[in-house]
Amino acid sequence: MPSLNHFRTEVKLFDELSGERVLVRPFRVEDAEALQAAVEESREHIRPWLPFADAHQTVEETRDWITHQVAAWLLRENMGTGIFLRADGAFLGGLGLHIRSWEIGFFEIGYWLRASAEGHGYMREATRLLIEFAARDLLASRLEIRCDARNAHSAAVAERLGFTREGHLRNNLFAPTGTIRDTLVFGLIPGDPAWPA
Repeated sequence: MPSLNHFRTEVKLFDELSGERVLVRPFRVEDAEALQAAVEESREHIRPWLPFADAHQTVEETRDWITHQVAAWLLRENMGTGIFLRADGAFLGGLGLHIRSWEIGFFEIGYWLRASAEGHGYMREATRLLIEFAARDLLASRLEIRCDARNAHSAAVAERLGFTREGHLRNNLFAPTGTIRDTLVFGLIPGDPAWPA
């Protein structure tokens, strides 16, 4: 794990994680059109849960967003990635490993899938790849998934991956729709049955 005296930009990340059906990799500027189209297709689908549902209105806006993601990746401030179908490179959704504490090895996983890609197990496969990377290469001591308590699909992904539901935080989330919601907290730590060997 990087210590306070370690240059975090030297932490080795990955160029690509490859699964049976999906690839997980950092965003590239040339992904802008595919990402913008996926958000456009999925706005109503993701609006209740994600604050960026009304962003990515143009390819130029998405290109700018990706540029910021690339910078955050290089600085090790955030690890945002895209999920792509191995067979044809189609963009499926986003997956992020958000740094909560380098010193502890505590990372939060966030994800979303375009509407047309749901129901095929892509997110579970992609997230498993990220979990294995965090456990093996970042020596993570805690992985966490948080979601709106009403987001059954997101909660199901965490549960199927073997995360333990640790909490239900009441009235702590200001949802994109303007209402106050509850948050579910799921955790995975070394020693849990689902932790990678």
